[in-house]
Amino acid sequence: MGWRSERIWIELITGSRKTSNFCWAVILFLGSLGFLLVGTSSYLGRNLLSGIVMSFYGIAGLFISSYLWCTISWNVGSGYDRFDRKEGIVCIFRWGFPGKIVVSFSDSL
Repeated sequence: MGWRSERIWIELITGSRKTSNFCWAVILFLGSLGFLLVGTSSYLGRNLLSGIVMSFYGIAGLFISSYLWCTISWNVGSGYDRFDRKEGIVCIFRWGFPGKIVVSFSDSL
């Protein structure tokens, strides 16, 4: 997907908003909620060790899932590649995490 003329060619880059990332974020979120639910119910049923371990996995999964959702919502890695034949310039632009330097490269051909 992109835009092309005789002089300039712009190629759009999708980034992190891909269907597979949405699927993994949903699966990880639901799985970590399951671990947290099993760990909490095990802890309340007086099975202390397995309850703590399952709750730890559930909380860790929620942190990883929230990281994925933030990456998807900020659309990290998206951008464009621009090729200018007349000027002889190549420009590569990508969005990074908020507060981070955007990766940009420009050079003559």
